[in-house]
Amino acid sequence: MIQTRLLPDGRRLHLQHGPIDLVIGAWGDAAEVRLAYGQAAAAFQTVLTDLVAELPLLRQPLDAEPPLLRGPVARRMAAACWPYRADFITPMAAVAGAVADHMLAALVEGRELAKAYVNDGGDIALHLGDGQRLTCGMVADLRTPAVAGTIELAAAMPVRGIATSGAPTKGSGGRSFSFGIADAVTVLAESAAAADAAASIIANAVDLPGDVRVRRLPAAEIDPDSDLGDRLVTVEVPPLAGDDIMRALSQGLDMAEWFRAVGRIYGAVLTLQGRFVVCGEVARHSLAA
Repeated sequence: MIQTRLLPDGRRLHLQHGPIDLVIGAWGDAAEVRLAYGQAAAAFQTVLTDLVAELPLLRQPLDAEPPLLRGPVARRMAAACWPYRADFITPMAAVAGAVADHMLAALVEGRELAKAYVNDGGDIALHLGDGQRLTCGMVADLRTPAVAGTIELAAAMPVRGIATSGAPTKGSGGRSFSFGIADAVTVLAESAAAADAAASIIANAVDLPGDVRVRRLPAAEIDPDSDLGDRLVTVEVPPLAGDDIMRALSQGLDMAEWFRAVGRIYGAVLTLQGRFVVCGEVARHSLAA
């Protein structure tokens, strides 16, 4: 059943259908915000059913030919993941970000809003009018989802999406699996879907390959419906020495820096067991411990 309600603060809209759980905020004239929320609620009615209809194809790895997808969210997913098709990736790597982007587009269409966001489980699509700014909290460890710092975004920055990925170990509540060991990788990009796909790939790179202390299991053993099949995913990471932590983070940072150099992302923050590294000067200056 689809749930649509204002949250107790009377300002934010909550939409929920199955695994999709959105919090939406908008600033502007009250009448414009009401109309925007109505548009978002209307667009939300078919999001899950459209995705389910194409789920078998969305769970297939991308290869030389782009998949023939019909739904707008599905197409956003595939487009965001397409640059990473040389390695294993399915469009599901960008599902949360793509939903956020789709819902933001419906929210702002024809409306005059100062700023707005759609938060899909921590993957966030943003609208910032001229001169507007928005401060976003950053979670450093998905197992303890407290705000560890903030990143301030401005309209002049080419960032309209934020996403976080990591290894959902030890009851972290993460909704997806990771090949790597990062506690969290937060990426800033031009869209939430682009950030979501890149965060997944960078989080996979934060790793200690061959380290037998890291416990891994086939994804299908944990979730028979996983798009990762029998590929090994991280389920437990022991306390690591400082050198090992920084070695794992540096691998992810190298990848993030390359993605930034070729224009796929704007910046990133990578964390593991209390330590972090930062890609991008703006992110570095905006991060507040």
